[in-house]
Amino acid sequence: MSEHIIKTRRGTVVEDPPIAKLLFSDTRLAPVWTVIRVLIGFAWLEAGLHKISDPGWMQTGESLLGFWSRAVAIPEQGRPPITFDWYRSFLQGMIDTGSYVWFAKLIAVGEFLVGVGLIVGAFVGIAAFFAALMNWNFIMAGSASSNGLLLVGAILLVLAWKVAGYYGADYFLLPRLGTPWRGRSAENEGAEPSAARNTA
Repeated sequence: MSEHIIKTRRGTVVEDPPIAKLLFSDTRLAPVWTVIRVLIGFAWLEAGLHKISDPGWMQTGESLLGFWSRAVAIPEQGRPPITFDWYRSFLQGMIDTGSYVWFAKLIAVGEFLVGVGLIVGAFVGIAAFFAALMNWNFIMAGSASSNGLLLVGAILLVLAWKVAGYYGADYFLLPRLGTPWRGRSAENEGAEPSAARNTA
């Protein structure tokens, strides 16, 4: 047991180490996360706007079909774009069932909404999670491009959800949910005075 273990009536709370608190919970670093958030947001917004204005994404789904078809293809020589057979089977199933028609719309609108959410700082953790999910899928389908870098950025924003939107809409939205800048701390939620911190 260390001083980072807090005993409460609801159970044991393990505190973050100081470096994690500084990086992901300290509002002094909110400006840094704001810059990262907005840059990633503009990348998603641009990609989403491009797709929303393209009939191949919003009407026929042919653009997504073309991407998936290239991804599932196994060349006679060289390595296929998709490494894992289960993911290739998943995409082939989506192609065979014609799911690319509605899924293309979902991707286009999803990219746009993620971009808007990150730029205005609204529910940054949730927006960044869906950004990471899309990046992961693009990578799994064999599209490297900037997806690796954007995936890392999205994961960091998920970790920094408490302060990444501090200079944004989350400043007003999150306190209404009772987190993370208002409400009682873990130490005050029924902490047992005699065993609030176990340093044994």
